[in-house]
Amino acid sequence: MFLSTYEKQLDAKRRLVVPQDYRSRENGTEASVFCFPSIEADCLEAGGQALFDLYQRVIDDLPFGDALRSSLEWMVYGEQKPLAFDTAGRIVLPELLCEEFALTDQVVLVGLKDRFQIWNRERWLERRAEQRQTARAGLSQLAALRRAAIVKVGEA
Repeated sequence: MFLSTYEKQLDAKRRLVVPQDYRSRENGTEASVFCFPSIEADCLEAGGQALFDLYQRVIDDLPFGDALRSSLEWMVYGEQKPLAFDTAGRIVLPELLCEEFALTDQVVLVGLKDRFQIWNRERWLERRAEQRQTARAGLSQLAALRRAAIVKVGEA
């Protein structure tokens, strides 16, 4: 599982040390990761065989020729870059993707259970604030729904 958030240095050759706990046999990342532009955010998404298998199941469940299937195939298969670890546990991020997502010297890796994202630090700070606000509002809504359900059961 990919957990926690790490700030890392991207060197001049675009090499990035992937945290040791992100490199495991269980998630299929003991030797390499694959990455592609995230579908949901302005960052890179990365993972191992477990993530690839998850996307493959989602894509295979859609009918051939379906617009969503085609888009997912394009993004996951067509944009995918397999990246092998060197002996120091580093990957080399593709230049084009670094340019697209403004990944320069300081980057942030965010663990999201079955995948991790690689962010430009400033964009990550903005996204973090957005996600925190969304989570707060969502928890408040869930609490209100739960209270309403308890009251409704009590009235019955």
